[in-house]
Amino acid sequence: MLQHRDLEIVLATGIDGARQARGTVVVIDVLRSFSVSAYALAGGALECRLVPTVTEARALAERTLGAVLCAEEGALPIAGIAISNSPTQIRATKLEGRVLVQRSSAGTPVVAAVEAQHIFAASLVVARATIQACLLTEPRVLTLVASADFPEDHACATYMAAIVRGEQVDIEELLRPLYESERYHKVLSGGWPGFPPTDLELSLTADRFNFAMPVTRHGDYHLLSRAEQALAS
Repeated sequence: MLQHRDLEIVLATGIDGARQARGTVVVIDVLRSFSVSAYALAGGALECRLVPTVTEARALAERTLGAVLCAEEGALPIAGIAISNSPTQIRATKLEGRVLVQRSSAGTPVVAAVEAQHIFAASLVVARATIQACLLTEPRVLTLVASADFPEDHACATYMAAIVRGEQVDIEELLRPLYESERYHKVLSGGWPGFPPTDLELSLTADRFNFAMPVTRHGDYHLLSRAEQALAS
């Protein structure tokens, strides 16, 4: 059972929260950046390379052999870039042995703002495995950074904190503010370009994958890789 009741857990939000993060740091982006990353790695991608801007993403993809580019601006598609931060699109893309270059409006710039020895990217689909990987670093402080002030990112942070403490929470109840939002219903209606309704179910199912996504800096990008975990019961 994962229980570390003496561990200090800090909840933070956005780039300012990332800059002040201490200990082992988790950056959370549920809709949709780090759900995309998880589906890419589950689909056979070698790694994900994260950059904070579209210009950097295009340049990195051009010089990376076998790269697949995934980017959005303001949660909307970008002309000339086929994949718009969508788990649905990622699952339909052949990624075996390839590298995913990612840029998103929240997740990737927030990762770039973190300075810590141990950093993980996370979303609901890898929440429990991420916590187990974090605890293996034996931190005194765990900072959970919601990449944006969105209910699903806060819900994921609350869920992950509960796992650490050995507490039971109702994920559907945590997600209720999202379900009641205009943003959610706009996506559900199919009225959001580049954001198919199927992205919701794909992103909001907790613990779909049994791996964590550690992040390390490599030159001008952050490398996100797959670390298998044996989930605790």
